[in-house]
Amino acid sequence: MAEVIYLVDDDDGSREAMSRTLERVGYDVRAFAEAGDALERLRAGDEADAVVSDVRMPGMDGYELLRQVRAEWPNLPFLLVTAFGDVEDAVAALQEGADDYLTKPVKVQELRQRVQLHLERRALTTENRRLRERLDKSFGFEGIIGHSPAMEKVLERLRVVAPTRSTVLIVGESGTGKELVANALHQRSDRRQGPFIAVNCGAIPGEILESELFGHEKGAFTGAHQRRIGLIESASSGTLFLDEISELSPDLQVKLLRVLEERVVTRVGGTRHLPVDFRLVAATNRDLEEWVRDGRFRQDLYYRLKVVILSLPPLRHRLEDIPLFVQHFLNIFNDELGRQVSGVHPSVLVTLKRHSWPGNVRELRNLVETLVLFAEGDEITLEDLPAEYRRPEASTPTSVVSGDLWQPRPIADIEREAILRTLDFTDGHRAKAASLLGIGLRTLQRKLKEYGEIRTRDGHDDDE
Repeated sequence: MAEVIYLVDDDDGSREAMSRTLERVGYDVRAFAEAGDALERLRAGDEADAVVSDVRMPGMDGYELLRQVRAEWPNLPFLLVTAFGDVEDAVAALQEGADDYLTKPVKVQELRQRVQLHLERRALTTENRRLRERLDKSFGFEGIIGHSPAMEKVLERLRVVAPTRSTVLIVGESGTGKELVANALHQRSDRRQGPFIAVNCGAIPGEILESELFGHEKGAFTGAHQRRIGLIESASSGTLFLDEISELSPDLQVKLLRVLEERVVTRVGGTRHLPVDFRLVAATNRDLEEWVRDGRFRQDLYYRLKVVILSLPPLRHRLEDIPLFVQHFLNIFNDELGRQVSGVHPSVLVTLKRHSWPGNVRELRNLVETLVLFAEGDEITLEDLPAEYRRPEASTPTSVVSGDLWQPRPIADIEREAILRTLDFTDGHRAKAASLLGIGLRTLQRKLKEYGEIRTRDGHDDDE
């Protein structure tokens, strides 16, 4: 659907010319000769994506229209058109809260570029607000799931560093949730009202990445038909997240280091040093210290990045969190796919804890989506798991079911080993062990008395 531009100008010729200019590039222009008519349409519920208004008009002038719009639609982009060379009008426009101003006679290309720029900024603001709303509804610390000891350490450091402006380097394997942690840092900082700009440095070719990050001036290179604001500039007053920062070319490493040291950015093809104020959060799945030793990454930039390091554990080091993730993803995909899968059988959780999870949380999320999509009943069972998650070689030394469990032995011995190894797996927590085994707590307690075993968490002979 085309974006709607309200155009207000009492001069028929000027209004028609600007309308044609914007309509030719796909905008839906609603033109008004009087500011009062435009305001009435807005109040009647007609939506607009931006307003372009002349300043000097009979009746309600552009300044008054701006004040009324700001009071009722504070985030609506508003551009004022002033007389050529009238500096006082231009200054007054910005002081009144206009996003930008244009001078008459309005140039075709300038009008299109300014409108496009402010619509892009509004879209960015809207996306960040939507992201904050999703995070507010999420589980745990800004959507971060986990109560394992490994994640508690991460969360403790997050709580300390998030309110500061310190640069943070997030390290961890692919799929461990580095962007989610970067978002949490932003949401818990004093910059949360500003933009969160995420850039995957490994997904953008180097020759394009420079222009994306630093922006460019018109004519800077073939195809640069207009000025482009870079992502570093766009992150001002907010947070810039550079994922896979190890993939930056040596030239871009030098340029980024200068930005961090001088807090100014220069667009490609430009000469002006533009001040920028952003918090940098970087992430990598590489060993940057090794890369520095090998000469693949600048040492001075590395030290700029590692002010605070957050190391995210892989899923295989936080198996206690798997049930939380499974339930969380069940809720998500039940809603998205219109399914009603109520839960998973305890044996499924035992089996999932045996898997090595090379793809980490991302792999688990994709698996749960598949299970929800193809589940035949209201509970996921072992039969629903793909073969690669059920094969014996996926087991770990702490698994309940290992290869020697299925050697010919008396059934009582097999039962005893299953119970004791499950109890070890839950750190002596009887209620959890009973749930995983699919038996009642009293049955488990009776069996333990028969075996003469007392294995409870923290050495206590009762369950929490």
